[in-house]
Formats: sequence, C-alpha cells, structure tokens
Amino acid sequence: MKPEESLRIENIVASAKVADALDLPSIASHIEGAEYDKKRFPGVVIRMKDPKIAALIFNSGKVVLTGAKSVESLDRGLSILGDLLRELEIEIPNELSYKIQNIVTSADLGSTINLNKIAVGFNLDKIEYEPEQFPGLVYRLDDPKVVLLLFGSGKLIITGGKTTGDANRAVARIISDLKKLGLL
Repeated sequence: MKPEESLRIENIVASAKVADALDLPSIASHIEGAEYDKKRFPGVVIRMKDPKIAALIFNSGKVVLTGAKSVESLDRGLSILGDLLRELEIEIPNELSYKIQNIVTSADLGSTINLNKIAVGFNLDKIEYEPEQFPGLVYRLDDPKVVLLLFGSGKLIITGGKTTGDANRAVARIISDLKKLGLL
C-alpha cells in the first residue's frame, strides 16, 4: 500500500458559536449523560455514541467538537447537538457552522526509516529529535503548516492541518524529502 493510501483521519477538532451565552448547570441537568463539574472543567461535556464525538459546551456560547473521524460525522455531531439544545428551548441558529481547528491523521511509509540519518540530513531548525525523551522525530513544515511525527517503524502522525488536503500534501512532501536524501 502506498503511503498516500494509508492516510487515516484519527481526530478532527472543530469549534462553533451556538449562542451568546449558555446556562451550563441547566444544560447539564436536562441532557442525559451530560457531565459538568466546574471545579474540574469549565464546560459541559456531552459524549455522543453515533457519531463518536465529544461536545464541550462553554457558557460563552462556544462549543468545541472533538473525536470526529470525518467531516460528515462532524456535521452530524453538530446537528445532533443543535437539536439537543433546541429541545431545551435555547435559541440557537437553524444553520450552525463550525471552523476546523486541527485534523490529526496517521500514515505509514511502508518501510522502516533511520531517524538519526534524517535528523542529520534535514534542515535543523525544522526538526526536533531527542530519542531519550520521545521516540519520534518532530518535523515542522511551513507548507502545509503542519507538524509531522516520524517514527522508526515508518509510521507517522500529521497534526495541525486545517483540511484533509493538508495531510496529503504533507505525506507527498515527506516522501519527496526522504527520497532526495536517499533515505526511502
């Protein structure tokens, strides 16, 4: 399998504004399974099962959705949350929109890689590699603006992307960079 074909979304984090202010104790007491302990966390946590997403609701009217594996599940999760809040007669817009903050993806280069050689060959101000502290090499890209975590197994994690295309471009870039150095 080509590295581009192994790309998999692990988590999408998005934010939305659903109201100007929200009454968190009321929301927590009326939505089954909602968790609210303001000493531990300043928001209400609602864990959805299908799609498997956590909604973090704040009194500012902002919501953070996390755990989505696709944009479609993010859409469904926000729609479900909107319906739950409307059932409590909270005035929120009929059309809710969100902004993707971070997409975390994984991929597999298909072979092991020598992180020590990569650390020597790559632009030093773009990487961090301290194997005593973390088993992966951290590689910061400017275009797309993402961070890649490379592991000796050939597996990699891409974080910081705002679109699914960012991950595709990051994988193409790392393959190109590794081939130029003769390391893949």
